[in-house]
Amino acid sequence: MFTKQGPTVRELAVQALSSTERGYDLLAPKFDETPYRTPDRVLDAVTRAVRELGPFDTGLDVCCGTGAGVGVLRQLCRERAVGVDFSAGMLAEARGAFPPGSEGPAVHWVRADARSLPFAPAFDLALSFGAFGHFLPAERFGLFAEVYGSLRPGGQFVFPLGAPPPVGSRAYWSLFGFDAAMRVRNALWRPRFVMYYRTFRLGDVLEDLTQAGFVVRLLPLTELGLRPDGSPRARLVVATREDRGAGGS
Repeated sequence: MFTKQGPTVRELAVQALSSTERGYDLLAPKFDETPYRTPDRVLDAVTRAVRELGPFDTGLDVCCGTGAGVGVLRQLCRERAVGVDFSAGMLAEARGAFPPGSEGPAVHWVRADARSLPFAPAFDLALSFGAFGHFLPAERFGLFAEVYGSLRPGGQFVFPLGAPPPVGSRAYWSLFGFDAAMRVRNALWRPRFVMYYRTFRLGDVLEDLTQAGFVVRLLPLTELGLRPDGSPRARLVVATREDRGAGGS
């Protein structure tokens, strides 16, 4: 799973016994050499799908990590792309990947917790890749509300969501085992490292997005493949902050 340039078993163990923030600070220099980075084929599929929803002037990458999502925003936004993350280490790597003076829209980095975003309604587009497992189910509505408050009326919050693996499959038991081990670790060790794969279920996500004020639709990402029953292996969640002042009182 890991290249020779990736983290060692010892480094992973130290990171896993740290807090979520400290763990990512430690992992940051080697993060892009791990399977945790969103694959390029997913980034490319989302880029193509979201381009059809534009145009966009300003974009926000929520929990940007080393900046993969900012790379997507730079292809989609005309004026400005902003990456926000709570890990100083991940932001340092992201800054190195997009040095000042690069072609394309202006890029800015903000260190902040996504549960308390420091933005006025300023963005046409927000996206996120691979970060939602770091939020407990009880925190999800608050996270969505923060994103909602950072979007202009008509702004869109988009993210890919994979279909769950079939019950009893190898992937199912792998994710089940990981989450079980993480629950035991967090019950026995402090500080907690929050990372769960099976807590971000589509029905719950759609309910929380709607409660936060979004109007939600799903777009199939068919280029990422189909399941045996013909359904897509991944969908793009498109949550729109509607302009409540338009045509209303």
